Amino acid sequence: MYKHKLKSSSSVSKRFKLTSTGKLLRHKACRSHLLQKKSSKRKHRLRKVAHVRRVGRLIYVSGLLQ
Repeated sequence: MYKHKLKSSSSVSKRFKLTSTGKLLRHKACRSHLLQKKSSKRKHRLRKVAHVRRVGRLIYVSGLLQ
């Protein structure tokens, strides 16, 4: 019996990026709307890219990317 190749989830591939060293990058939340009441400093910090730190989530999401 042949095993089917799983399709990579397109929603996951748009939200996360896998680096060459195996780290998983994501964008920070709270930057899409209601920005008027947030300070410039806070919005500037939210612009940066964050790493996925929990190992369980890392394994799950990287499996969906492959």
